[in-house]
Amino acid sequence: MQAEAVDRVRLVFTLFDADGNGAIESDDFELMADRVVAAVPEADAAKRTAMAGALRRFWTTLVTELDADGDGNISFEEFRAIVLSPERFAGAVDEFAQALTAVTDLDGDGLVERPTFVAVMRAIGFALPNINALFDALEPVGTDQASVPAWAEAIREYYRPDAAGTAGDLLVGTPAG
Repeated sequence: MQAEAVDRVRLVFTLFDADGNGAIESDDFELMADRVVAAVPEADAAKRTAMAGALRRFWTTLVTELDADGDGNISFEEFRAIVLSPERFAGAVDEFAQALTAVTDLDGDGLVERPTFVAVMRAIGFALPNINALFDALEPVGTDQASVPAWAEAIREYYRPDAAGTAGDLLVGTPAG
C-alpha cells in the first residue's frame, strides 16, 4: 500500500468525520453536505441537490462496504479498506467528483473560479495553503480559473492507492512553498 494513499485516507477520514467524534456516521455526511451547499449559495438548486445526494450515496456505499461490525458507523480501521479495494468505491467517488465539480461550475463553462474552489474546499475542511497548491497544480487558466474535468480527475486519483505523486497529494501535509 502506498504511503501517500494511507496519508490521503487518514486525511479523508478526518474530513468525513465532520463532527470530530472519531467515527464516520451518516450525520457527518449530512453536515458536510450542508457545509458544501452553503459554500455555493449562487449555484442552482438542482446542482446543490445533486451534491447533497452524491454525499448521501457516498455514505451509503461506505457503510454498506466498510461497516464490518454492523454498528452503523465507520472507524478508521474499517475506513482503511477503501485503500485496499478502491474499485468498490469507484462509482461513489465518480458521482461525488461529478457533483462537487458541477456545483462549483456556476456558469457551466467547464471552469471553476478560484474563490468558489476555495470556498468549497474549505467547507470540506482542507487547509487553505493546500487548497491553493492543488488549484495551482490544476494548471489554471490565468490565475483564477481551473478546468472542471481536471479537478474531477484529481478527485478520482485521490482515492486510488496506486496513484502516487498526484495533484491530490498536495492536500496532505504542508505544501512546498
